[in-house]
Amino acid sequence: MATSQKYHVIYDGNCNLCVNLVKLLETLDRGQQFFYTPMQDQPTLDRFNITAADCEMGMILIDANQPDRRWQGSDAAEEIGRLLPMGAIFVEAYRAFPGVKWLGDRTYEQIRDNRYTLFGKRSSIYRSEYGCETGSCGVRSEGEE
Repeated sequence: MATSQKYHVIYDGNCNLCVNLVKLLETLDRGQQFFYTPMQDQPTLDRFNITAADCEMGMILIDANQPDRRWQGSDAAEEIGRLLPMGAIFVEAYRAFPGVKWLGDRTYEQIRDNRYTLFGKRSSIYRSEYGCETGSCGVRSEGEE
């Protein structure tokens, strides 16, 4: 892959909270490490072998160099945080406190399952300027070299 971006973030492009978090990541990262793909981009999801059921479980982070290496839900959020400058310090501190990881996971699930009620639903899908257009971000279909 001839790009410096190393991870694909799969997010809900209809969710106001999700979109605002992607916009924050875009500002922090400026396309250095992440591509962003809305869960509504079916051709790209197909190339990653991501199903609708996978999307129901929350955001997905995929290592572009090893696409079988994936994180989902709160684990994806933690890994994104770890990859940001100085983020590893905060993620390790968060994980070190007994019970906090468990509480974070349950909180993520509640927000995920109620995101439209809590934060609203967009009238159109948000597509990042650092997006992953079908076929242009190092995603390979089966049989491609």
